[in-house]
Amino acid sequence: MAQTIGNLRLLEQDHAEDIASAQDWGRKAVAASAKADELRAAGNTADADKFDNLAKVALGKQLSAETEAKAVEPTITSQNEIVNQLKSGLEAMKGKLDQLRSQRDQLIARAKIADAQNQVIDAVKSIDIMDPTSELGRFEEKIRREEAKVMGRQELAASTLDAQFESLEDVGVELEVEARLAALKSGGPQQAIGQ
Repeated sequence: MAQTIGNLRLLEQDHAEDIASAQDWGRKAVAASAKADELRAAGNTADADKFDNLAKVALGKQLSAETEAKAVEPTITSQNEIVNQLKSGLEAMKGKLDQLRSQRDQLIARAKIADAQNQVIDAVKSIDIMDPTSELGRFEEKIRREEAKVMGRQELAASTLDAQFESLEDVGVELEVEARLAALKSGGPQQAIGQ
């Protein structure tokens, strides 16, 4: 596209130069013709004819430059149309490219979301409460063992406590037996059971 625009600008410059050249040759033809008229009025026809010939040469050059300028005009017009079409096409392509980039970014985002969702689903699938090999199953089994250990310690503590209370009861019975024996020996009244 840059090459096409560059070629168009060169054609436009050549056209402008041809128009400027035609105008310049036109001014020279007018000047030569005026000088020829002046010399003819002064009676110098030989020099007047020379300047008329110069005017004719200038007019020929002007005509040639105008012809070249006119010959290039259709090309410039068609090149301008082509450049405008190319610019429009380029703008449309840029718009389409932006749209495609936006769609690509959306698809990438959707793919990442889908991937994350798949990872979550896979993680949830891998957790099986009934399967002791799963992470949650192992964690639950560890908690059950800790709970069982606590219950075992509680039972141990309770049995030790029961044993201590039983030993207190045994001490109480022994004291009663000793008291009754001492009463018997001293000749005191014998206490009946349950009194």
